[in-house]
Amino acid sequence: MAVLAGRHELGPDRGRIILRTSRDGLAAQAGHDLTIEATRWSGVLEVKDDLSPADLEVRVDMGALVVRDGTGGVKPLTDRDRREIAVTMRRVLSSGQYPEAVFAAAGFEPGAGGGGIDGTLTIRGQARPWRVSVTQTGDGRYRADASVLQSAYGIKPYSAFLGALRVRDAVDVAVDVDLSDAAADSGTGS
Repeated sequence: MAVLAGRHELGPDRGRIILRTSRDGLAAQAGHDLTIEATRWSGVLEVKDDLSPADLEVRVDMGALVVRDGTGGVKPLTDRDRREIAVTMRRVLSSGQYPEAVFAAAGFEPGAGGGGIDGTLTIRGQARPWRVSVTQTGDGRYRADASVLQSAYGIKPYSAFLGALRVRDAVDVAVDVDLSDAAADSGTGS
C-alpha cells in the first residue's frame, strides 16, 4: 500500500528513534558503545495529493531517552549502569531546561528508493541545519539515517578518567517509520 495524501501522525506506535554512541580514547575498552531509544516522540508528516512530502516536524522528549544496549566494555552493562547513564544524559543534555529536540523539514529531495530531507535540528535551544538520508525498506516503511555532532549544539561529549575514556562527538541517529497503515490517520487528505 502506498502512503496516502494527507496528514500522518508519527510516534512510537509507528516507529523507533535510535541513537548510537561509540567510545574513544586510550581507555575506550573500559566503556560501552550505547544503543539509546527515544521512547516519547511525536511527528507530523504532510503528504500532498501528488504523494510527494510537503512538510515534516518531529519532536523528541529529551527526558525519555532509554539505554537499550551497551556493547564492548570490560564488564557487561548493568541496570545500575543504565540508571546512571540516564541521569548523566539528562544533565549533559540539560533536559530540564530544554525538554525537546525538534526537527523541522525545509525541503525534500526525492531519489530512487528514498532520498534526502533538509531541515533544521534544534537541540538545547540551538538550531543547526541537518540533512537526513531516507531509504524505503518495504511497502510504506522507511528508514532515515543521520549523524549529530554534539559539540555543534554546545554539548560537551561525556568523558571520564581525565579524558582517557570519552564518547565520540558524532552520535548516529536511525529512525524507522511504518506508514503502511497510513489510511488509519491520513485525515481528509490535502
